[in-house]
Amino acid sequence: MAKSDTPGAMNRRQQIAETYRITKRTYPRIGLLLLGTFLLAGAIGFTLFKILPGSGIIEWILSVIGGLLLGTLAVLIVFSRKAQTSAYSQMEGQPGAAAAALNVLKRGWKVDPAVGFTKQQDVVHRVVGPPGIVLVGEGQTSRVRSLLASERRKHERVAVDVPIHEVVCGRGEGEVPLPKLMRHLQKMKRQLRPADMTDVLNRIKALDATRGTLPLPKGPIPTSMKGMRGQMRGR
Repeated sequence: MAKSDTPGAMNRRQQIAETYRITKRTYPRIGLLLLGTFLLAGAIGFTLFKILPGSGIIEWILSVIGGLLLGTLAVLIVFSRKAQTSAYSQMEGQPGAAAAALNVLKRGWKVDPAVGFTKQQDVVHRVVGPPGIVLVGEGQTSRVRSLLASERRKHERVAVDVPIHEVVCGRGEGEVPLPKLMRHLQKMKRQLRPADMTDVLNRIKALDATRGTLPLPKGPIPTSMKGMRGQMRGR
């Protein structure tokens, strides 16, 4: 069986195709944008390599290769950014959207979705990382802030002296929009050393054991988020 026909390769192609289809819903002309990006960056790459010292067929080969490489790189960068923006725009406002965005966080962060929950589908997610404990709420503002305050008191009982932060995901005053949520957490002041994270996680285990597991509210979170995670990491 050819290498390109392996299940892993097929799965990768399917993910890219699905990501493209989802992105096209937000950016109908994404194909033209990527084509224009490739041609422009390719022309720049070709020109840069063409002016380098050299002669004959080698010069042309290097120029073509340089143009193709730079054009492909530019397409990947543009497509990744547009795919990320598209994913956020389609998730925003849906129940559980913040949890999907938080799950993109890299190592050094522990995300627990829906540690607090109301019948009206207001949710509080917990993130433990360098800033300490971050409680992220999404839903109706007044109910979410009340739920956050309640969760903060519960965590303060078991995580004494651990910094606890409250963040509301939304578009209102004092809230953090979904596309900026991950970056907002990453920019927060580092107050918890990696060596202390295990101790903090052990402390809050007792709190979680008293209330069981709360499911995320049902909602049509775009399935393309799974395929986009690799592109969104590190951005």
